[in-house]
Amino acid sequence: MDPDPRPAHGSPAPVLRRDLVAAGVGDDELRRLRASGRLVRLRRGAYVGAGDLGPVERHRQTVRAAVRTLSPDAVFSHVSAAAMHGIGLWRVPLDRVEVTRNRRSGARTAPSARFHAATLAADEITVVDGVPVTTVPRTVVDLARALPFVVAVAVTDAALHAGAVTADELAAAVARSARRPGTPAARRVLAAADGGADGPGETRSRFLLHSCGLPAPATQQELRDPAGRFLGRVDFWWEQPRVAGEFDGRIKYGRRLDPGGDLEEVLWREKLREDAIRAEGVAVVRWVWGDLHSAASFAPTVARLHRALDRAA
Repeated sequence: MDPDPRPAHGSPAPVLRRDLVAAGVGDDELRRLRASGRLVRLRRGAYVGAGDLGPVERHRQTVRAAVRTLSPDAVFSHVSAAAMHGIGLWRVPLDRVEVTRNRRSGARTAPSARFHAATLAADEITVVDGVPVTTVPRTVVDLARALPFVVAVAVTDAALHAGAVTADELAAAVARSARRPGTPAARRVLAAADGGADGPGETRSRFLLHSCGLPAPATQQELRDPAGRFLGRVDFWWEQPRVAGEFDGRIKYGRRLDPGGDLEEVLWREKLREDAIRAEGVAVVRWVWGDLHSAASFAPTVARLHRALDRAA
């Protein structure tokens, strides 16, 4: 389980310098507001009130500010559309907003924006929070054509897992992009995607499991006892030897907290869950982000998995 990629709720709306000036805020006062932390600069001439802005939410706010300054035919796309849709992003640069215009030429990169020139059909455009963006299928395929393979698969996994798009919708979007650069790469990404992956750590785990020669597991498998009672859901599952693999991200348990909840109680419930699973003869192997840096760092986990698979066989 991985850090929650969804945007924060209730964050302040961005404001442009021209609006502040119109309201009587001079340059000296603007500098004081920035120095005190009451205003945060998003991009040149755009600010947002102080708040707990993570990278994705900051990008969302930058998009909301940029939409007021760009031409009416600008449609936010690629990482900007993914951020607006709330699709999980991992290892994706967020320093520039990305825009697509429905034209044959004119692509360029500026310090704070990247402009794409490409055909956009009307049914490939939607509106999120008042911002025109590419639809989820078009957005995911655009990223699959452009991002490094594993990063693109993680984005695709996130969209599928969230139910924001279906495999059929992505296949149709790829078919529509047949003549665009990077489409073969997008097809490869879609073939490797798995909506069972609950975050990039599980995507990365899946690739390492494969590259290390382990048999392909099922993902997000429900386990039940002989009476049919639900025991829990495991990230990776090898049926015949009854081995479960669990990836533990930084805030796996924090996600399960109710408002005002007790982390100790969540950890206790997790222990009881694993005890119940082990009591049914299931071997459980766990790993963390630090194990996923490389094949070498994952090797001890592979050895533990091999021992569990061999013992259970």
